[in-house]
Amino acid sequence: MAVYRKTYQPYEGVVTPAWSRFLIIPRYAFEEMRKSRFLSLFALGSLVFPLINAFIIYMSHNLGALQAVGLEVPRFLSAQVLFLTLLGFQNMLALFLAFFAGPGLVSPDLANNALPLYLSRPFSRAEYCLGKGSVLLILMSLMTWVPGLLLFGFESYYEGFGWMRENLRLASGIFFGSWIWILFLTLLSLAISAWVKWKPVAAALLFGTVFVSGGIAAMINATLSTQWGHIINITHLVGSVWMGLLGEPVRRGAGAVFFRVARGEEIPLWCCWASLLSICGFCLYLLAKKVKGVEVAR
Repeated sequence: MAVYRKTYQPYEGVVTPAWSRFLIIPRYAFEEMRKSRFLSLFALGSLVFPLINAFIIYMSHNLGALQAVGLEVPRFLSAQVLFLTLLGFQNMLALFLAFFAGPGLVSPDLANNALPLYLSRPFSRAEYCLGKGSVLLILMSLMTWVPGLLLFGFESYYEGFGWMRENLRLASGIFFGSWIWILFLTLLSLAISAWVKWKPVAAALLFGTVFVSGGIAAMINATLSTQWGHIINITHLVGSVWMGLLGEPVRRGAGAVFFRVARGEEIPLWCCWASLLSICGFCLYLLAKKVKGVEVAR
């Protein structure tokens, strides 16, 4: 349209608030993921274990229902064992979700030179990364701390307010412990996806960072007769942080499954925090180096 005709009109519709404009990125990402039958079934399957735990809580507080089917309440059934096992199992499922969904978040935009189009819109590089990462943040939250806190409320309904007040550390441990793992996985997935454009290789690198680090740490400990090899063992670091959040039950090995910390192999808690924060900071540095509106090719 020629400007001199002056027939154009400015947009007068509703303007999206600046703080929520980045949410358009996860909106379309969720639509793409919804087309994947495997991811849909995996997300639904991740709710099976919380439902089993809800059934266990209900049956343990309804002795008449147990006696009707000829069963007794098992002695090992306790809230600490139940919630710690739930925390470890659901966060392990979150790790597998990151394997499948994480490598394809940023790499297609870089491979197709779409970042200039994204960043020409009214949001920054940080909001772009937040929009991409919110896909994993939301999905993994629905798999980890959300069902954990719902089950904690379900248990509190039967046990009463006194039990809930005495076990608030358990609820806070579930919440903060899950978020530590979720944020770590999100930053690691985004960084790997930004630097490795081929999704199978990115998934293998993410797998190796989490699992192979444990094998290398065990080899260092066996060779040098030390426990400091765990400073690079991701699952040991997270398990140690959980041990600090939840206390003695984790030290006894009650639950935590994949993230259990062996007795006698503990390293100082501040070292675990420092190592995890260092890895997260390095992931942020990698994202800042790769996520740019323009790229100079030499």
